[in-house]
Formats: sequence, C-alpha cells, structure tokens
Amino acid sequence: MKKLPKDFIFGGATAAYQAEGATKIDGKGRVAWDTYLEKNYWYTAEPASDFYHQYPIDLKLSEQFGINGIRISIAWSRIFPEGYGRVNEKGVEFYHKLFAECFKRHVEPFVTLHHFDTPEVLHDKGDFLNRDTIEYFVQYAAFCFEEFSEVNYWTTFNEIGPIGDGQYLVGKFPPGIEYDFSKVFQSHHNMMLAHAKAVKLFKEKGYSGEIGVVHALPTKYPCQLDNPKDVRAAELEDIIHNKFILDATYLGEYSKDTMDGVKHILSVNGGELVIEKDDFTILRAAKDLNDFLGINYYMSDWMKSFEGETLITHNSKGEKGKAVYQLKGVGQREFNVDVPRTDWDWMIYPKGLYDQIMRVKRDYPNYKKIYITENGLGYKDKFVDETVYDDARIDYVKQHLSVIADAIHDGANVKGYFLWSLMDVFSWSNGYEKRYGLFYVDFETQKRYPKKSAYWYKQVAQTQIID
Repeated sequence: MKKLPKDFIFGGATAAYQAEGATKIDGKGRVAWDTYLEKNYWYTAEPASDFYHQYPIDLKLSEQFGINGIRISIAWSRIFPEGYGRVNEKGVEFYHKLFAECFKRHVEPFVTLHHFDTPEVLHDKGDFLNRDTIEYFVQYAAFCFEEFSEVNYWTTFNEIGPIGDGQYLVGKFPPGIEYDFSKVFQSHHNMMLAHAKAVKLFKEKGYSGEIGVVHALPTKYPCQLDNPKDVRAAELEDIIHNKFILDATYLGEYSKDTMDGVKHILSVNGGELVIEKDDFTILRAAKDLNDFLGINYYMSDWMKSFEGETLITHNSKGEKGKAVYQLKGVGQREFNVDVPRTDWDWMIYPKGLYDQIMRVKRDYPNYKKIYITENGLGYKDKFVDETVYDDARIDYVKQHLSVIADAIHDGANVKGYFLWSLMDVFSWSNGYEKRYGLFYVDFETQKRYPKKSAYWYKQVAQTQIID
C-alpha cells in the first residue's frame, strides 16, 4: 500500500483564459489569443467554463470532494487592459471575491501571474522578445503582490518552455511563427529574467507567503541507449525544453553543456541568443530565492538521430498517429515505441515524472520543494447517466501519484499534486473535445457533473492512500 503525507495538497488546476470566459466584459483587455483563435481555429474562449460567474459552484464542489488546493491564474489584461498604466477596478474586485470564496471553502489558492495570456497590446510589440515587456510584467507583478495580500502562494509564469515552443517553433500559439530556434531561446531567456526580477522584488519587499515558477518538464529518452547519436538527440531536445530554463532558474547561468547545445542548434538553424551584460547578475540574484518549483508533466518522448529538415505536424484533433516532430540538427521523436499514448500522441509514461523529480533533486540541490502543478489525461469523455466512467483517467492519475510516493520515499520533497483540470476547460490548440476535468462541464448549459474520477480522487484525498 502506498500512501502520501498527511500535509499533502490534493489540488485541481485551472487557468484564467481557459476557464473564465467573460473575455469582453467588465473592462477586460484583449489578449493575442482572442484574435488568433478567431482567425485560425474552430472555437474561441467564450464562454469556456464560465468560471468568471461559476466559480462559487466550482469551489463548493472542490470542498465537497476533498480538494484543498486550486491553481488559479490572474488574467493580466483583466487588471491592466493595455498591459500597464490604467487599472481596471472591476478586474481587481473580481479576484478579491474569487480568493475570498477560496478561503471560505477551505481551498488554498496557488496564484499564477502569467498563464499564456500577455495583453494583446504588448504581444503585438514582440511579447517577451521585447525587453520592455519584462519591465511591464514586473510592474504588474508588483501591483498584484501589494493588492492581493491575502494570497499565500505566487507563481510568476506557467510553462515558459511551451510558450517559446508554441509561439516560435511549432507555431500553434500566436504569433504562429515556425522553426525559429533563436526566438525560442530568446523568449526563454527573457522570461526567466522577468521571473528573476519579480522574485527578487517579492523578497526585497518582505511580502508574506511563498513564490516560485512552474515549468513543464517532459522527459527525453534516447530510442537506443547504446547509440550515441540517439543519446545526443535526447540531450539536445532536453536542452530546448528543460535544461535551459532549469539552469536559469537554479544556477543563475547556463552550464557549459547547455550553452554548447544551444550554440550547436543555432549554428545549424541560424540566429543568435542575445545575453546582455547584467543578465546573469539578475538571474544569479534570484537562483536561491525560489520557494518552490512547480512541475507540469504529461508525457515523455523517445528521440532518435535525424539528418533532415525540420518538420512539425501538430495533432490538434486527437487523430492518433498524426503527429510528426523532427528538428534539424537535433533529432526526431519516435512514436512507435512500446508505450501507451493518447489520441493526441502524448506518450503515457509515469516513470518519466519520477525521473524528472529526481533529476531536479540531483542536479539542482538548491531547490526547496516541488509541487506537481499539472498532470492529467486528456480524453474524449463519454457522458452517460449524467456522469463519465473515466477509468482510464483514474488509472493514469493513480500511476502518477504512485511514482510521486516513490520519489518522496527516495528523498525528494514533493508537497502536493494538482490535477489538470479541476473542471473541463478548453484546450489551447485542441478545443473543447479534449477533456481533462474531474467535473464534466456541459458547455451549453454550464452545468457541472462529477465524474467517476472525482469520487475516486475524493477518497484518495481523504485517506492519502493511493491504492
């Protein structure tokens, strides 16, 4: 029997733009996604899960089902419609009410400042490729730290890695640029500077509570361990998605191995990474100040050597076998391995989460604690008898909680788990068919229905016993 600690957080995760809806009311400013979805996809973020109006129901359900933590993000453009300057008081009031409801329901809010939704005014000027955005983000963070003093847990960014990947490599996020590795690394670097500045400000001002960052860490394995070219492909993929941002977070610089990999990738694909004189001073000042690391983990990848041109085909509609991912000078993802995968070609491999947790413990010993801030199964749920019999989701979560227990047993300090997602939300590049929630949402009526997984998760939260 495996058991998690008594003080373990059993949470659910949300994100403002994926859940709130209300994109055009009460003074909210536009984000780049508003325009991008209208032009490129078959859905919009309206009304999403209508969390803007339904949050009392969602938090009541959380209390009833033993969920004692919730990841929430603040929509930057709901506070600063133009990204800076004028404050939208209706937005400020909404988040005060939301946090008050969290505490009323005994659900601790873990609040993210940026979850993929830079205000459109700033996004159109280059997003975080424009260093002015770094300063505007820090100003926004400073306002939130001061205004929302009731918040105990702050996260600067959600998934810096996938932001650069989605915006400038795969091209599935606005502005839809493909195969530009220099922009990927520059975005990563500049966002880590913004993180470091915000963390340093938080500590210097002496605010109560804790602050950290959430990184998506997909584990990379070589297809053949005895093939040096496959091993190198896995190492280079890991630099792009994991090691570069982890180094910035906990080393305050980029290790020689990391920079050698970056230089190789840029020499093959063109472009440069601009690091200004004081950048490492900024990163080093914050490297020991992170109170926690959030790990988002959904999948692992198997890499093999590849000599051709870059080609990425994003599987957006859940047609298994449609994904293609090959990077010039890096390697190719192999999907035909003896590992189960979702309809969206995400490889289900719980040991990858264990390996990432232990990697952080081993390579970045100045980490303090870890929360698994997202993990879950995207599924084409079948709604039957006013519920969903989602045994596959239960099995997925059970396996991942099991390896978390193993990591804790082996010395890692993991303090909580947030299932993505609390209720069904829309998925950035997949729409509404890909569901993750504990609570099924009828997007027409906005009524919530607990799934079988919700009852199972409640039992685990109450007993701490996984199986």
